[in-house]
Order: sequence, then structure tokens, then C-alpha cells
Amino acid sequence: MPFIYKQVIAVRTDLKMSKGKIAVQVAHGSISAYLKTKKYYPDWADKWILMGQKKVTVKVNSEEAIHELAEKARRFDIPYAVINDAGLTQLPPGTTTVIGIGPSLDQNIDKVSKELPLL
Repeated sequence: MPFIYKQVIAVRTDLKMSKGKIAVQVAHGSISAYLKTKKYYPDWADKWILMGQKKVTVKVNSEEAIHELAEKARRFDIPYAVINDAGLTQLPPGTTTVIGIGPSLDQNIDKVSKELPLL
């Protein structure tokens, strides 16, 4: 079965998070964006699950870049979740760490994130 749905999670590299911290933040972004997609576009969410839950992690260099991605996703009507850290370990409370976008059709996600480098 081809992967025609995917999810992208963009990670801020300027924060210099540890690998473990990045993994946890990506998980938060993935699950939160999936739950929004399940609420507003259940068909997309269900097909993504059935097709293997393709995820791509990319990098951005600033909080502003996260908010730009959020605005693009909003314009294309793709669910997204911006994750702000609780501040219990490495970062101050409220630090924006990642954005999860989708899942949605590949071509929809590419409108938002195609130019970003892989993490």
C-alpha cells in the first residue's frame, strides 16, 4: 500500500535540545496534531493509520519559523499543533519546541514544509 498520507514534525534546532528531549517533543507534536486531525478530518487520520503512519521530521531555526509554518498550515486548512514545553527539565516553561502538521495528503503537507531540511 503506498504512503499517500503523511505527517511532518518540525523541530527547533536553535534550542540545542538533547536527543531524548527532541524525541519527547516530536512525540508530543505527532500525537497532538493527529488528535486534531482525527477531530476535524477523521478520514485523513484513519487512512494515515491504515497506511503505516508515515512521519517526516524536519528542522527549523527559530520560534518565528514554527509560527510561519502554523500560519501556512492554517491557510491550507491542515490541522497542526504547536508544542510549548512545560519547563520541567531543560527549557523554560512555555518554550515553543516543535510543530506537528497533519496527517494529510502528501501534496497538502508539501505545500507547507517541502523546502525544509530533514532533521
